[in-house]
Amino acid sequence: MSRRGEGSQTRAFPPKAPRKKNFSASLHRRFLYSSDQVAEPPPPAGAFHERPSKPTNFRKLYESRDIPIQMEYHPRGNTIRWKVEFEKLDYHHYLPLFFEGLSETVAPYNFYACKGIHDMLDNGGPKILPVVPQLIIPIRNALNTRNHDVMCTTMKVLQHLVKSGDQVGEALVPYFRQILRVFSMFKNKNINSGDDIAYGQQRRDNIGDLIQETLETFERYGGKDSFINIKYMVPTYESCMTR
Repeated sequence: MSRRGEGSQTRAFPPKAPRKKNFSASLHRRFLYSSDQVAEPPPPAGAFHERPSKPTNFRKLYESRDIPIQMEYHPRGNTIRWKVEFEKLDYHHYLPLFFEGLSETVAPYNFYACKGIHDMLDNGGPKILPVVPQLIIPIRNALNTRNHDVMCTTMKVLQHLVKSGDQVGEALVPYFRQILRVFSMFKNKNINSGDDIAYGQQRRDNIGDLIQETLETFERYGGKDSFINIKYMVPTYESCMTR
């Protein structure tokens, strides 16, 4: 292309470069999600999936015979025998250790841990309250396994714990944010077949029912600040004290 100017001189202009096509955002999205292409759904988050735990210190010490218990076999059911009197038992050492054993899913370690905890809570009295802060991490680890049996056992232990001594329930309230997160997730998770519901209720192993029962126990024994702290972590919970 040329242009005539003064003095009949010509000046050449370079050819214009081809203009690039500019796809708009809406056209780009239409191209990506056209009818012949189906977007794959995101993978499941797995919030309710079981998380296997590693062998605990409780198991290791039991196998090395550093825990003062042994099995006793009876026709009505097996139990454990303590080799040390509860008055002489170091609760700061053994109670957190047995609580760590709540994460065990292998027999007989899970049985030893659960039975030992209930024995110590029945006979500990004022020795339990000072140990409460040491129990929070083992409790949280047991609940975070997402294992049905482990969670049910842990919630039954928690109900026993808050009833085991004066002010124990109140001492647990500041730690609700660490242990109630799983409660909020599983609160409405129950077995949905009729016969299984009745059998589960008889054995007290329906997670949803046990969570509701445990939260009510927390509120009753946790003092005046218990409800507001439960409500913060489990918004669907309604007070049992106004019924």
